[in-house]
Amino acid sequence: MSRCVFCESDGGELVWRNHLCRVVFAGEPDYPGFLRVVLNAHVKEMTDLSASDRAEVMRVVFAVEAAIRQVMRPDKVNVANLGNKVPHIHWHVVPRYIDDPHFPNPVWSTKRRERTQPAIPNLNTQLVQALTKQLATL
Repeated sequence: MSRCVFCESDGGELVWRNHLCRVVFAGEPDYPGFLRVVLNAHVKEMTDLSASDRAEVMRVVFAVEAAIRQVMRPDKVNVANLGNKVPHIHWHVVPRYIDDPHFPNPVWSTKRRERTQPAIPNLNTQLVQALTKQLATL
């Protein structure tokens, strides 16, 4: 049986955690601000969760998207729950720009160009602060 990266580690730099899930920086150099929402338990599919847990995870996903939009002002935000390589519930929340390395294709496709967006000063700190405000009601 293969090991699960999300059971063995946070899966990235930890931003926030509650009893159900956590938010981590994905650490993708071409995509600063790319965050993951990772379930704390090893569960393969969303429908294996109770309705209340599904709703809570999605509230966190939506809060992450809102924080990214507030801080980064992307042209689009991609939200994906694939789990093909790591069958452990996790959501990718990716800020996208029309001139990013893969646009309009998925970030996992062949790179079309180099990253050209200017760095946002103190991006991680700004995202953490915005996300903390978004999640204050959970």
